[in-house]
Amino acid sequence: MDEILTAAEIEKRFVGEWVLVGDPVTNESHKVLSGKVLCHSKDRDEVYRTAVRARPSRFAMMYTGRMPADAAIVL
Repeated sequence: MDEILTAAEIEKRFVGEWVLVGDPVTNESHKVLSGKVLCHSKDRDEVYRTAVRARPSRFAMMYTGRMPADAAIVL
């Protein structure tokens, strides 16, 4: 994909998927506002492997699904 999408557009197109976003535009809290989708999949490891192979200079990872109630997020 070569088009720049907003975070809302990414969440709408790739429901329940992990998304590798290239050259993300972020706010002061580092929340992704927009960027170019480099890869997307329901398999998180597949997206991570793509990031390792592609070595984008700036990227972000997004998950567009619901996190399980017992999940912990480490920043």
